[in-house]
Amino acid sequence: MASIQKTAKGYRAQLSIKGVRDSKVFPTKREAVDWANRRELELRDDRPAGDKHSLRDALRKYANEVSPHKRGERWEQIRLAAFEGYLLPLDKVMADVTAADIALFRDSRSKAVGASSVLRELTVLSSVFEAARREWGWIQGNPCRDIRKPPSVKHRERTIAWWEIKRMLREMGYAKHKRVASTGHAVAVCFLVALRTGMRAGELCGLTWAHVHDDYCHLPITKSGKSRDVPLSSKAQRLLAQIRGWDDVLVFGLKTASLDALFRKYRSRAGLSGFTWHDSRHTAATMMAKKLDVLTLCKVMGWADTRFALVYFNPKASSIAAMLG
Repeated sequence: MASIQKTAKGYRAQLSIKGVRDSKVFPTKREAVDWANRRELELRDDRPAGDKHSLRDALRKYANEVSPHKRGERWEQIRLAAFEGYLLPLDKVMADVTAADIALFRDSRSKAVGASSVLRELTVLSSVFEAARREWGWIQGNPCRDIRKPPSVKHRERTIAWWEIKRMLREMGYAKHKRVASTGHAVAVCFLVALRTGMRAGELCGLTWAHVHDDYCHLPITKSGKSRDVPLSSKAQRLLAQIRGWDDVLVFGLKTASLDALFRKYRSRAGLSGFTWHDSRHTAATMMAKKLDVLTLCKVMGWADTRFALVYFNPKASSIAAMLG
């Protein structure tokens, strides 16, 4: 039987079943009693863990216990919640979920979204099964490993031409050497700094003045989870001088979602298409590759593997021909 005791912080439920002790504090006595009853049933249940917990249980446990420790916590939790509306055997116990079930999920999602989205969703789902296998001891195998994955999406090779950049800057109201006085102007300067440094949208939007130094800026946290120092060319330094004073804390005073929406708006007004904000990173890498060796370029861009240089460095054949002479 469980013991419920009043404490300074609420009500503590304690129980000991088959040599296993457990306790938890709740704000109300009813919550403590409900938890104790459920926990007692769990401890008295001799079935293997994989026969006790459903896929729905695993998705929610992962969202509550694993996702909060990741940088992409919010987006992963949104995706995990969305899984409950897809063609998945949510109420099957984990031990009964098969590769055929996951294949049905893959095929149904392939009809609704592109291959890259399906791959991302399968990666998250596989992580849930891996946590259930390795950390929770619920299952012996991961059914996501036994299915055919959609073909990998070809890497983008789009760079933004200078005539496209100039047309974008006109639509944004960019004025050279003038202090930033409008949101459009701020987006324009942010765009130019991206082209001069190769920084990602999230890194630019999260950049604070406290981390901007004379000839470099410091990124405490990046997509890889590591910090990075980004060198600033003389042109990048002049661009940052233009926007100083626009926001007291954030350099560009923009949120990532707002930056993306504004960029698409100005691109549409300029009558352009076919490129995204992230293509500014491809463009920056291609321009800097003319001046830097591969290892230095990897250091600037924050790549741990030199193979990324082949993904992001996208020169045109005519440009290479000009370099050859």
